Amino acid sequence: MSISLDRVPLVAANSEPLRVLIVTESFLPQVNGVTNSVRRVLEHLALDGHTVEVVAPTGPAEYAGFPVTRTRGATFWVYKDFRVGLETRRKLRAVMRRFSPDVIHVASPALLGRQAVLVAKELGIPSVAIYQTDLVGFWDKYRAVGGPQAAAMLTRQAHSAADRTLAPSSSALTQLEGLGVQRTGLWPRGVDVELFHPSRVDHDLRAELAPNGETIVGYVGRLAQEKELHLLAALARNPVYKVVLVGGGPQERELRQLLPDATFLGVLQGEELGAAYASLDIFVHTGSHETFCQAVQEALASGIPVVAPRSGGPLDLVADGVTGFFYDPGSRDDLGSHVALLHNDPQLRLRMGREARKSVAHKSWGSVNAALVDHYRDVIRARSLA
Repeated sequence: MSISLDRVPLVAANSEPLRVLIVTESFLPQVNGVTNSVRRVLEHLALDGHTVEVVAPTGPAEYAGFPVTRTRGATFWVYKDFRVGLETRRKLRAVMRRFSPDVIHVASPALLGRQAVLVAKELGIPSVAIYQTDLVGFWDKYRAVGGPQAAAMLTRQAHSAADRTLAPSSSALTQLEGLGVQRTGLWPRGVDVELFHPSRVDHDLRAELAPNGETIVGYVGRLAQEKELHLLAALARNPVYKVVLVGGGPQERELRQLLPDATFLGVLQGEELGAAYASLDIFVHTGSHETFCQAVQEALASGIPVVAPRSGGPLDLVADGVTGFFYDPGSRDDLGSHVALLHNDPQLRLRMGREARKSVAHKSWGSVNAALVDHYRDVIRARSLA
């Protein structure tokens, strides 16, 4: 049973502050989509006057004025920069009883999140789980024997135990339906339309990256196997392009060897990241298992046309032929042909860039997170009436 924002009467009238326990598999110093979404939610809840505690395997002592309780964790063997949360139900039960939350928010549940949802159910505390990582697709890319099947079972168990699962895109909702997860709803992501803006173009950076006027083709995100960045090899070898990668990850050394002509800018944040986006001519995304793809939305906000695979989250973000193009997932030839089309037609790039900006200019984090709080109130109300 899927629930969409425009079909469910959310409980927005009640403005009493809530006590929210956020359990997240990823948090600072990790920089990824889950961490960034959690940070935005925390900042919104702080401004709204709610009381919050965070439970995570990493992180500072507090964030946005809210305490962070750290759990035990272990390094993920296929992604050494990522720690998974490992905590007993007994410890989570003690945290929940001490904090006495009105609702549990579980961000991208895996091992820690599954435990948290099950404890919340045991204690009768309503929970909202955020589906943000395609664990099945992730394990499939790493070709781990039995990995996709185990990930499917873990995803189904974690989300089926929650009162409501919120997914960021229509394709993610379809994935959940295929896994047998019910009580789902659509909760997209906002974008900082001031930080990511066409006016942030850095002409000095452009001159440094492309001194001979090459078309700058950029990617922003993790440098990891599941992102399929090998698809950029032909573009990087072509002298008419300058391929630029922003981010870090376990595949960086391998990619530097595979793409010797590309420029690696490392992990950028804040205004430096905004300038990097706005200084591109074309944004490309290569991973075909994205539940949303915030990088695509940030590129659109920056006024950059996007070339993305015809799968996953980008399907909800890119208007094919208007704000960018879709290519057949995994096809470097199809990817290359669409990049070439934009390279050969600067006016098309400009026109698509203008449409790209307009397509996301209204998607503020404020409105998106207000809808999330309404979901909190809705599951609280439903639990009280049960």
